[in-house]
Amino acid sequence: MTWWRALKQTGRSGLAVERRRLEPLVALRGAVGLAIVIGLSLTLFGPAVAASSAFGAFQAAIATFQRSWRPRPELALASGTSLAVSTFLGYVTGSHLLLFLALLALWTFLAGLSWAAGPTIGLIATSNVAIMLVTITLPTSVAAAAGHAAMMVVGGAVQAVLVIVFPVRRWGAHRDALADALAAEADYARRLRHDPVAPFDPVPLMTARAAAHITPRQARKRPAELHGARGVAERIRPVLASLADPALGVPADGPERDRVRELLSAAGIILDAAARAIRHGDPVDLTPSAIAAFRTPDTGAVLSGPPQRAARRLGTLLRDVVEVAGGTSDTDDDSEPATNTNLVRPGLTALVPAALKAMRQELRQRHTAVTRHALRVTTVAVAGYVLGTYLPLGHPYWAPMASVMVMRPDFSQTYTRAVGRFAGTLVGVTLATALVQLTHPGTHLSGALAVTSAGLMYLLMRTGQIAAQACVAAYVVFLLGMGGEQWTQTVPERVVLTLIGGLLAMAAYASYPAWETPRLRTRLADWLTADGKYAAAVAAHYADPAGASCPDVRGTLLAARDARAAWQEALERAEHEPVRHRGLSRAAAAEAEDALAQFGRVAMLLEAHLPDRDTPPVPAAEHLAEALRTTTEQGAKAVRDRRVPHWDEIREVLDDWEPEDAPERVVRRGGTLLRKALDDLSEALDTSPPPMLVDGADSHVRKENRARGTGTQGT
Repeated sequence: MTWWRALKQTGRSGLAVERRRLEPLVALRGAVGLAIVIGLSLTLFGPAVAASSAFGAFQAAIATFQRSWRPRPELALASGTSLAVSTFLGYVTGSHLLLFLALLALWTFLAGLSWAAGPTIGLIATSNVAIMLVTITLPTSVAAAAGHAAMMVVGGAVQAVLVIVFPVRRWGAHRDALADALAAEADYARRLRHDPVAPFDPVPLMTARAAAHITPRQARKRPAELHGARGVAERIRPVLASLADPALGVPADGPERDRVRELLSAAGIILDAAARAIRHGDPVDLTPSAIAAFRTPDTGAVLSGPPQRAARRLGTLLRDVVEVAGGTSDTDDDSEPATNTNLVRPGLTALVPAALKAMRQELRQRHTAVTRHALRVTTVAVAGYVLGTYLPLGHPYWAPMASVMVMRPDFSQTYTRAVGRFAGTLVGVTLATALVQLTHPGTHLSGALAVTSAGLMYLLMRTGQIAAQACVAAYVVFLLGMGGEQWTQTVPERVVLTLIGGLLAMAAYASYPAWETPRLRTRLADWLTADGKYAAAVAAHYADPAGASCPDVRGTLLAARDARAAWQEALERAEHEPVRHRGLSRAAAAEAEDALAQFGRVAMLLEAHLPDRDTPPVPAAEHLAEALRTTTEQGAKAVRDRRVPHWDEIREVLDDWEPEDAPERVVRRGGTLLRKALDDLSEALDTSPPPMLVDGADSHVRKENRARGTGTQGT
């Protein structure tokens, strides 16, 4: 992609306003907390302290809005306290330019490095640095700075108390995540009726798993309908796929296929009903026809073998999910080992060592995206402050503040936020200035307008950059106006310096980038390795049904999902980067993704037919498992080294295999499909034209090979 196209796309994204679900009660709670702090500070200490404490309450409320399944009051306290410490130290060193620049560099570098611990911590730390640049200008003495810092802590405490006293949809996010997972499986069941090999995006299941991480105290108060349904949903997905797939299930046509379509339709209806019940906390309302589809006695006469077992298992799982959704089952949050039925979420104190460990690892690796971001944002913040200091505009903090707030570890977000912030600033200061000119507000009216602007920002913060930044710009104008500054002292300087800060951020990324495109092969190799371990764990269970392989299967499945999500995230970032493909074109990436998705899907089908503990073992499956494990690791190394991987060991194991009765036929057929998916991966990565063929002829031959089901490596 050229720079011009990349700039157009990021600019369009920065100016877009998205339709998102709004949360007015949560926004109102944050605005009320801000109003309490401003009113208390105005009454007791005056406008200057009120403006300073308002920034603390404002930032603390934003911290509770970050991606968390339940708002954490600890985040509000930590945000207000860290801003207080930053403000006090910044004021103490502010009179010595070199000393303050050293503090700014240290604070900014740590904030940039904190993105290694996650986006929530990274955003809170970054916002604290940006707001600190404004708040250090408000106190007039060291004692006043200490008082301002104390009120910032109070502001964070007020927001934390409101989160505890007035919870909004206490388990709402958990309900939505679990309901979305069940609804996604209902949609999957309906699509399988018409497309037996339809793809399934595991993101809803991954989101539901993330929501299931709770503290032991929360586990004791969790609603009954949130116990166990996720684990049942995890087991439903492979059963649906195995029932529909012609390769391991019923033929593509005939009475068996008609019966499968009927069962899939009924499964979709039941899963949708369970999703609605969990989302709203209502009883499960099932249609008689859906219930009758699984109770009819002719299923055993129509289906036989693995499809019959899959249909019987699907009916059992659907009964379980209906019982859990109705709150009538005591099933644990399963799909985890029996010794750990709950996914424990660490508290805030446990997050601190983990965050420090992640930051140390980033420092050791040096050239990672997060480390480069920390160096970029530090350089730009210091340069922007120096530039703002020596420009005859006043308010030198606007430029570094804008730079710090827009810069992110990846290209797309940095440029999108730069465009959105500047456009939002123009809109916000224009509207706020016009309102000030019309009303000439006093101290209390300015405070009320600031609270209103903050409330709108809380409400619209997830709809896009331009809407949120317009509200933030108006908030700052009204808040500083409450502190005694006239609009003519803030608006012109802010517009110019915000533009300078955004340009500095964009220039810094262009000069010292952290492109995702060159790392696509590494992400693809990681996904291949994870998928290989998952398939090997499944095959090993056929070789030793009485062994303890199931926990290994579950763990490798989760690792494969994480690797796939990392690949897709990297691919999405790379699509907007103005760099060449460097060895992995878009077409090759798309074909490789399809091949690995098919590989994982076949492994999932084999998992759906895992034998019982008393089933005779399949010795050849052990050789297949070892071949899958070793060849995928070797293939991953070849992908990283820009070579085409080969799968000769898997082919030899399958050629020497003489399948007998089930489950040997199932695992032998699955092994063949796995090898075919790996051949497709090699074909996708083989971009060199064969000898004596021009590019066009090569493309034509490869299309014919794909149509015949053969790859460039043969079968």
